[in-house]
Amino acid sequence: MRHDDDVVTEADVERVIAQLFLDGHQPRKEDRKKVIEVAALLPLLNKGARDRLIVEAAAGHGYVALVGAALLGWTNLWLIDDNPARLERLAAGAAKLGIQPTLQNGDVADLAMWPDQPHTVVALHACGEASDGVIASAVARRARIVMLATCCHARSMQSSKRAAAHADRLGLPVQAELRRRFIETMIDAERLLVLEAAGYEVTAEAFVPATVTPQNLLLRARRADEPVRMKAAAERLARIRAPE
Repeated sequence: MRHDDDVVTEADVERVIAQLFLDGHQPRKEDRKKVIEVAALLPLLNKGARDRLIVEAAAGHGYVALVGAALLGWTNLWLIDDNPARLERLAAGAAKLGIQPTLQNGDVADLAMWPDQPHTVVALHACGEASDGVIASAVARRARIVMLATCCHARSMQSSKRAAAHADRLGLPVQAELRRRFIETMIDAERLLVLEAAGYEVTAEAFVPATVTPQNLLLRARRADEPVRMKAAAERLARIRAPE
């Protein structure tokens, strides 16, 4: 195991995931995708984060946090997930590393699950409304850094319904693939504006190729608290959310 600031390679991540979760066996196809994603995220997260509080929200098996602990020496970890079985598996992986992260079993939208003022919040593929719950809670707890890779954009979400209504008003073609792309872009644009209106400087980028996962958009947010930018974002957000 490495505890330094060297470049993290996919081979490093694959080895750790195999040791912690696969009983030493080589990753399967779906595991390989996770390897690529984690290897892409860790360098973005590591700067200045080693001893600071890192929250992995909608943590699943805690791949990001535990691989970060193994390869980069992260020690101050807080993980939230609503599935007790996943948390048990996560705890077993942490035990192999000799670390004891704080584990919270509950909804990411529940502020009682969260610490105050974490340095970094990361969520890798928080599904549907969970992404919005992560954003709302991270903002409320005044996280300094938020790294969110969004996932499935459920039709039941209010932001999805608003985006579909915008598509109808604009007269967009009804072809499913074109309409899906528009709606997903609108949903994630709304999320970006929520973060900007709350005081974050945000970039949106593809953190892995679409061949790895079509859900490859990463919102990278850093708290800046710039009033002019916040006001402008709030105005744009209001226009997106305003009924026709």
